[in-house]
Amino acid sequence: MSILHFCQWLENTPVGVAVRQSVWLFPIVETTHTVGIALMAGTIAVVDLRLLGFGLRREPVGAVLRQVLPWTWAGVALMFATGALLVSSEAVKLYNSLFFRIKLALLFVAAVNAVIFHWTVYRQAAKWDQASSTPARAKLAGLLSLTCWIGIIAMGRAIGYETK
Repeated sequence: MSILHFCQWLENTPVGVAVRQSVWLFPIVETTHTVGIALMAGTIAVVDLRLLGFGLRREPVGAVLRQVLPWTWAGVALMFATGALLVSSEAVKLYNSLFFRIKLALLFVAAVNAVIFHWTVYRQAAKWDQASSTPARAKLAGLLSLTCWIGIIAMGRAIGYETK
């Protein structure tokens, strides 16, 4: 089975048809997806801006992460659950969408960046948390993360304006 055939099948499942054809379901799912993105990207932005030295400079990175991480994971869960429903409703359109492909690539880069940050740079956070400047590798991780999430949101919005 090719990816296109899978998308055609997915779009024609009862869930895909229900989301696509319902007057209320698609807008409710899309709005909930937006709330999940805002929750997740907003909390990630707080951490990224802290890493870049633009906010909460007196707060240790570990303390900031401990406060926002539960909200970030709630946003992730909400975003992926509702995103799956949205994809099922228009899988063939998304299969052909350059913006969707870029969005997926940016999601992958953001996830890899987060894993690398947590497995490497963040393990040394106790040493540099109170330093006057965040290490360059932490700043780079924050900048890459922030850039990816801006791109992910922009690509998601662009999908709705695609004419193909």
